[in-house]
Amino acid sequence: MGDRDRLERLVRGWHDLEKKAGSSAVIDFDCAPDVVGDDVQDRLDVLDRLVALRSEVHGDDVGAVLDAHLAYLRALLGERLALTEYVDLTQGSRTNGWSPDYVAAVGDVARRALADVDVAWDKQTRTAFDALSPTVPAEDASDVIRDYAREYEAQVRSLTGAETTFELDVETVEVDAYWSYWLDGDGRRARLRINRRNASFTQVDAYRFALHEVLGHALQYANLTDVSEHAETSWPRQLAIHCPHQVLFEGLAQVLPLAASPDDPLVQARTRLDHYVQLVNAELHLMVNAGASASACRDHALSRLPFWRPADVASALRDRSLDPQLRSYLWAYPAGIDWFLNVHDHGGSLLAEVLHAGYQRPLVPRELEQLWPAGPRIGGNA
Repeated sequence: MGDRDRLERLVRGWHDLEKKAGSSAVIDFDCAPDVVGDDVQDRLDVLDRLVALRSEVHGDDVGAVLDAHLAYLRALLGERLALTEYVDLTQGSRTNGWSPDYVAAVGDVARRALADVDVAWDKQTRTAFDALSPTVPAEDASDVIRDYAREYEAQVRSLTGAETTFELDVETVEVDAYWSYWLDGDGRRARLRINRRNASFTQVDAYRFALHEVLGHALQYANLTDVSEHAETSWPRQLAIHCPHQVLFEGLAQVLPLAASPDDPLVQARTRLDHYVQLVNAELHLMVNAGASASACRDHALSRLPFWRPADVASALRDRSLDPQLRSYLWAYPAGIDWFLNVHDHGGSLLAEVLHAGYQRPLVPRELEQLWPAGPRIGGNA
C-alpha cells in the first residue's frame, strides 16, 4: 500500500471518530469516498499513527498534507503553535500580512468601485449596496442559485477546462456560525447548505454564491474526483479545510464571479469590497494572535470598516484565535483573494492557465506561485 493510500485510510478513520463524537468533520470534501478507514481508538491513537507514518513519507504531496493533519490534530489536543508556524504547516502560506499602505490602497479601490454605483462609504455602506439589487425570497434562493449556475456553467467550463458532471443538493439550515453558505460532499455529489441566520438574498448575492459554491467548489471538486479516477494521482484525495489547498479553493471561488462578469459594476464593487474586508480580517487575525487587546482590535476594525458592528469584530476575533480549525482556515480567504485578484488584474492568459491547473490538481501556495514567478507572494507583502 502506497503512502497516499495509507494516509487516506488513517484520515478516514479519524474522520469517522470525530463524527461519531459529534465534533467537526475532518474531511470537508471526499474525492475518494470508497476508502475504508482504519480502526482508531482516540485522537492520541491517531496522533501516534500520523507521527509514525510521517517518519516514513518523503513525497511532497503526501508529506505536506500529513504535516497539516498533524498540526491540526495537535491543536485539537491543546497544543498552540505560534500563528506563523501553524498557518505555514496547515495552509502552506506565509503570514507576513499586508503593509498598511497596501491595505489602504485596496480600500481606495473598493471605495471608488462603490462610488461608481453611487454607494457612499459610511455606516450604511452594506445596506445601501444591498438595496441596489432585487431581494430574493429565502424560499426561492435555491432555485435562483441553480438558475445562475446553469446560465454560467458553459462559460466557467470554458475558463477552467472542467468536463465532468456533478449533482447538487441544496439545504436550508440555521446555525450560529460565520458562514452564510457552505458546500461539502463526496465524489460528484455536493451539498450546499444555506445558513438563514447569515445569508442575504439579493440577486447579486445569489449570482456570487452560484459562481463561488457551485461552479467554483462543486464543479472543481467533481473534476478533481474525475481526474483521480482516470489517472494515478500522488495527492491525497480527501480535502480538508485545514490543509494547504484552501488558498487555491477559496481564492479562486472569491474571484470567479468577477472573472465570469468582469464588466458588471455591482460584481466589480462587491469583489473589491470583499478584497478590502478580507485584508482587514487578516490584520485582525495577526493582531489577536500577537496579543493585541480586544478593544484595540475593535477600534482598528471600525476605523477601517465603518459599517461593521462591534459584534462583527467579536466574531472575527473569536474565530481567528479560539477555534483550531478556523484559526488556520480563515487565513486562506485573504491570502487567496489577494493573489487571485492580482492574477485577474494582470490580464492576458494567466488567469485561464491558473484556473485550468487548479481544476486538475489541488495546488498548494508554492505551486501557485510557480505558475506566476513574477507575481506577489501569497500571504502578504509586509
